[in-house]
Amino acid sequence: MKSYEIYLSEWSMLKSSAPPGSVIWITGLSDSGKTTLARHFSSRLRSLGKPPTLLDGDQLREVFWDHQTFDRQSRMQLGFKYASLCKMLALQGHTVIIATIALFREIHTWNRKNLPGYFEVYLDTPLEELRKRDSKGIYRRFDAGEISNVYGLDLKADIPLYPEFRVRFVPGKPPEAVADELTTKFIQSLKENHHEQKGICRHERGSCAPWTFEYHQKSI
Repeated sequence: MKSYEIYLSEWSMLKSSAPPGSVIWITGLSDSGKTTLARHFSSRLRSLGKPPTLLDGDQLREVFWDHQTFDRQSRMQLGFKYASLCKMLALQGHTVIIATIALFREIHTWNRKNLPGYFEVYLDTPLEELRKRDSKGIYRRFDAGEISNVYGLDLKADIPLYPEFRVRFVPGKPPEAVADELTTKFIQSLKENHHEQKGICRHERGSCAPWTFEYHQKSI
């Protein structure tokens, strides 16, 4: 596999031939480290002269959510609003990075069919580790019976079937290293997709497998 530095040198060539916009959809359960990875990844792209538009699910919820219902239907509607915003920005030429849960098969399918340059990242973190982090007290409050409709507990989470970048939790690996690997794979994906026919999903053709890396992600 080529080194990270080699891919950096190829970035300038890709910028002129890459699609006008793209969406990097970073997903995982609560406290899996989505925002941490998104920020580091955003910093990598910015250093390459491609400043991305960074969106965070917690911040977007304050803008789009006009009620406090956390049931499946409400969450799905909110997820589609996020996806629609990403599409609008990407079609204007933005590289969009979004950190959100939105673990619904319907949203994943819609994203692949509608989002330009779609690149899905799934943070595969064990529930035991998430409970240890619990930076927002979500898991503790669920166990105490104070809240319900929590992804991965009483609310089903649809795990992405074909993420372009799947990272598995292993203690000790810093998020900066994961961001480097993600940057390398994203640039490689742009290069490969440039040589493929537009509108054809490689996963649907069965011609490739998703990338998998092991990682450790600090809670946010």
